Amino acid sequence: MEKYYKKEGKYGYYEAGEGIPIVILHGLMGGLSNFDAVASYFSNKGYRIIIPDLPIYTQNILKTNVKSFAVYVKNFITYKKLDRVILLGNSLGGHIALYHTKMFPEKVSGLVITGSSGLYESAMGDSYPKRGDYEYIKKKAEDVFYDPKIATPELIDEVYATVNDRIKLIKTLTIAKSAIRHNMAKDLPKMHVQTCIIWGKNDQVTPPDVADEFHRLLPNSTLYWIDKCGHAAMMEQPEEFNKHLEDWLTHTHLSEH
Repeated sequence: MEKYYKKEGKYGYYEAGEGIPIVILHGLMGGLSNFDAVASYFSNKGYRIIIPDLPIYTQNILKTNVKSFAVYVKNFITYKKLDRVILLGNSLGGHIALYHTKMFPEKVSGLVITGSSGLYESAMGDSYPKRGDYEYIKKKAEDVFYDPKIATPELIDEVYATVNDRIKLIKTLTIAKSAIRHNMAKDLPKMHVQTCIIWGKNDQVTPPDVADEFHRLLPNSTLYWIDKCGHAAMMEQPEEFNKHLEDWLTHTHLSEH
């Protein structure tokens, strides 16, 4: 992925492929590499894949909230001179994608959410601030996946470092509160954008009934389930994730714009 990474002014982002733009938004503990499989597949299928680094831990604390991140995404899309994009987000990234779509519907031709926060309060880590306890952090990281082996030692170390960094911890909690404040339940019925919901049947962070609720509230949504899959479907079952996404892009004719 490194060779496709660019740093320009305040923006760092991954970009590959040509064609219809899909802008991908990572989650709170998620890096750009979580989307390796999606990026490499769709960048060879007529899509331009762009994954910006979100300023989750680098913005002023007053701008560390869902709404400010949504504005950041809008400014990034404008900076890239993109007219309308398909937005794809996982976890907090899904919430930011939803909020961006609420604020700037003219910028979004389609929306894809997976394991998204925005409806369900404890998604952001109700009990995160147990600093220092490595085994606890390991268990939390493993709970994100159906198969705990996907939580590699590197991934666990990264989460551990984050919750033991005082500034990052404060920002994580600030974002968690913001996610609750920016609950989308009242907004979703007014959002008519074509929406693809891809969800792991074994998601313990945002359980399956959250996906059902998103599907019920979003007027133009399609819901796809993935078995033996937790909170990060695009990492855990990438082939099935890509298949569902491709099906949806074809059915909604978004692959033809």
